[in-house]
Amino acid sequence: MDVEIHDDRLARQMEGEDFVLAVVTATKPDFYKQAPVVAAARERGVPCFVLHTGQHYDDLLGHGLDEYDLAEHIAVDLNVRGGLSQKSAELLTRIESVADALAASYPDTTVLPVVHGDTLAAGIVPQAWLFATNSGVAHNEAGLRSMAPPFERYGTPAEFVEEQWNADWELNRTEPFPEQYDTFVGSAAATYHLAPTALNRDHLVREGYPEEVHGRERIPVVGNSVVDAIEMKKGGDGESVFDVYPILERRDDWIRVDVHRRANLLPDRFRAIVNAVIGLVEAGYNVNFVELNATKAALENYGLREKLLRLDDDHDNFFFSGLWKRHAHVYEFLESGRCFAELTDSGSMQEELNHIEEAVCLTARFNTDRPETVFEANSNLLVPPISGEFMQGMVEHVHGNDSLRERMRSEPSLYGEDVGDEIVSFLWDRRDEDPFEWAHERAGFDGGRQEFDYL
Repeated sequence: MDVEIHDDRLARQMEGEDFVLAVVTATKPDFYKQAPVVAAARERGVPCFVLHTGQHYDDLLGHGLDEYDLAEHIAVDLNVRGGLSQKSAELLTRIESVADALAASYPDTTVLPVVHGDTLAAGIVPQAWLFATNSGVAHNEAGLRSMAPPFERYGTPAEFVEEQWNADWELNRTEPFPEQYDTFVGSAAATYHLAPTALNRDHLVREGYPEEVHGRERIPVVGNSVVDAIEMKKGGDGESVFDVYPILERRDDWIRVDVHRRANLLPDRFRAIVNAVIGLVEAGYNVNFVELNATKAALENYGLREKLLRLDDDHDNFFFSGLWKRHAHVYEFLESGRCFAELTDSGSMQEELNHIEEAVCLTARFNTDRPETVFEANSNLLVPPISGEFMQGMVEHVHGNDSLRERMRSEPSLYGEDVGDEIVSFLWDRRDEDPFEWAHERAGFDGGRQEFDYL
């Protein structure tokens, strides 16, 4: 498929403007985390259009474009498809063609792409834009770097909880793959790094990115726009999640399981997760297992899907479901008081459950790119897939410890408020800056015209 440019939508934002934001969306997390940026730009009257890579486009995965009112603002759809390599190649060439088209039609307008997070688009679009235009981008949710506790004491769940909350964590950027690569290389072609927390800014500064240039900030701590997305869906979104899935209203203390990361689909890890789910169901806990596309493929590949389907038939406390279409339903369920915990490997879910008090976050990973939710806020715990027995023991420990649950639910919120507006305000204040400078310009020399005073 070819690049699709909606000339009318583009013209409404570009004509007569000196500076325009191009908010990049690619996958489901982008839709709800970038939507607050688009909404804030509209509210402030800042010219802005959506550049969609086209990776998530169907009615299920792409529903967020409609749910968060982004579809009508898509001025450019790159229509990329395929695996990681094909999508990367198509992003590089199609961004160049879009940049050329924009330069030809609007030569006097500076377009600043705003990428998000750790998706493939966050890794490739900044590079593609830099190569095509010799200009940088802005990176929303910059500085995500995975960390891990030392794993010196995890013999019992209680010991491992203390280890996570009190030990010194260290960088461990091997996972998630390829997201840690994407966010790391995306930083290199970004001019403005919009950090969710001070920890993210510290990572970027340590790596050599300047906190400011010529007295102007480059790495502001703005919070995480996911908090705006949650607030946008307060009070529901029409049809209730309990209308769609009435089984969820018949029981309390649900454990919602959502795993899809590539590393967790490795055979030993994935079997540990499935065995933990089976063990929890057979022990009487209420479990909702959410089957994503990657999860379904793994279940079928390892011959485990029929086992879960039989578990669903035989146990009223097990609910085997597909991906929930509306993200508002996820928020509604987590805030309903009927969900005890989300057992997840999602990065965004760790952030969301820091903001949502009613449910706790249990992260099925050996490291996390949101470590602040563990050692700073105590709203999250790692439950690494060492074995099914270990995972089950960790979940049961948290479930049965009222003081521990209360501590996790009364966490401090880390990610701010009105973050979309913070981002748009910061970028709009820099509309007269060139989003790229040569070394001599950063050093304060004007095109080499200044002479050194050797005396």
